[in-house]
Amino acid sequence: MMSTVQHQRILLLQRHPHFLFPPKPLYFLSQKSYLHTSNTLSQQPHPRHPPPPSSTRSQPLSSPITSFPPTSQILSIRNSLLSRQLSAIDIAESYLSRLRLTEPRIHSFLHVSEESVLREAEELDRKIASNEELGPLAGVLIGVKDNICTADMPSTAGSRILDGYRPPFDATAVRRVRESGGIVVGKTNLDEFGMGSTTEASGFQVTANPWDESCVPGGSSGGSAAAVSARQCVVSLGSDTGGSVRQPASFCGVVGLKPTYGRVSRYGLMAYASSLDVIGCFSSSVADAGMLLRAISGHDKLDATSSKQAVPDFTSQIISEKFFESKPLKGLRVGVIRETLEDGVDRNVISSIHAAVSHLEDLGCCVAEVSMPSFSLGLPAYYILASSESSSNLSRYDGIRYGNQVSAGELSSLYGDSRAKGLGDEVKMRILMGTYALSAGYYDAYYKRAQQVRTLVQKSFKTALDENDILISPAAPSVAYKIGEKKNDPLAMYAGDIMTVNVNLAGLPALVLPCGFIEGAPACLPVGLQMISSAFDEAKLLKVGHVFEQTLEGCNFVPPLVADGLAS
Repeated sequence: MMSTVQHQRILLLQRHPHFLFPPKPLYFLSQKSYLHTSNTLSQQPHPRHPPPPSSTRSQPLSSPITSFPPTSQILSIRNSLLSRQLSAIDIAESYLSRLRLTEPRIHSFLHVSEESVLREAEELDRKIASNEELGPLAGVLIGVKDNICTADMPSTAGSRILDGYRPPFDATAVRRVRESGGIVVGKTNLDEFGMGSTTEASGFQVTANPWDESCVPGGSSGGSAAAVSARQCVVSLGSDTGGSVRQPASFCGVVGLKPTYGRVSRYGLMAYASSLDVIGCFSSSVADAGMLLRAISGHDKLDATSSKQAVPDFTSQIISEKFFESKPLKGLRVGVIRETLEDGVDRNVISSIHAAVSHLEDLGCCVAEVSMPSFSLGLPAYYILASSESSSNLSRYDGIRYGNQVSAGELSSLYGDSRAKGLGDEVKMRILMGTYALSAGYYDAYYKRAQQVRTLVQKSFKTALDENDILISPAAPSVAYKIGEKKNDPLAMYAGDIMTVNVNLAGLPALVLPCGFIEGAPACLPVGLQMISSAFDEAKLLKVGHVFEQTLEGCNFVPPLVADGLAS
């Protein structure tokens, strides 16, 4: 149990640990009971603490986050628990205190389970006192996207048709998180059934970007990204069908990891497009993304699409920067996808990517431009395939098999009214698109042709990755835009997925990490760099991403909302 913490080459352990919480437990500002769409506060204080003095009620967190470069919060938490510097209760209460302060402004969560968090933290403290072995995620608070099933919390996929639904089981990824010692803090907001890029298509609320509360956090996993960015939890789980982990990671300035299709079991993930859906990870450092991925990966007999590929130690080559050589990535072949830096991409985003390329060259990489002519074809092919699969997958939500039921005199009316009232406009539009593409007379023209394009995209990536170790591109053609700016222009919103959908069509892993900023009011907005590798080669991405983030200078990717201690 102690070997991981004591090994001198493991990240962070050769310097003073930086915590995302103050060294002493904070007073509870209130006991907030989060239910769907409800931000009502209960007035009963936690039995372990008296009500705080009135002078402390409106005070910000006393320890703003200033750590740079990014540090592994998972290892810092583990180290503090094993050394008895902090208890699991201290850590849990500190994160919950920050969550209460930020949540009324960010709206990351649809449900927070404070009682279960504190109960599990107390149980962990008992294990530590008894010198029992701890899991790799012990004491780590984890947010879970609300389309991933949890047995003890609501799971709505952001849809009114599932409002109040509580699954009788945990998704495999959630079960593995719990078995590793992780504590699920709550369920995060999303676009309904994962269909959207802003969380504006959620049936319950819109999440704000912690960097600028007037901007979107991205989507569909916007709640999971915003929760990590605002330090409401340590890491979080999201789902990625066409970029739903990577685009919000870019918008919110956090690390987003989309694994290879089949690396992580989809059992318990509410299906949008089954051949594209992947559960992914959000974190504030590359090391933490690797540790979370290792915990949830592996074959699952409950998912026929899960791979039997061996799960490596993704963090085995992630070491402290003091052990880096002068050119730590010497000889690494990096291909810059030409088509991702052409017309339609914000010039400031292009400048940030060029700066990232220069940084990679300074680290010893051999960088070359790569042309992928089929890249632009991926977007229309993706939307045809994803919509077609969603029209089939969502047919189960009819008020009979699944979903809330509307009273009606006839069966056909029951079906129609239940879906009309329970499903949002974006979901209905994609169901219609998919049904049309699969209909007789149009199947060959749309669905079959889209599958042919998918094959072209896969071959294009294989050719490019045969000549390069990794490929890079922007994670999105722009930084976060204003809430409501594209809500009534779905084509413009869909075009924002151009950088990410091809990776899902090819089933490849991709890592997004912040690489710079674009200035704007009231704060600078982060830019994300996307790295792509061959199937099941996440370890390479994590190694390169770690070196990149640890050597990047002049950037501190902590939003003002947190760094200023909520002084405003």
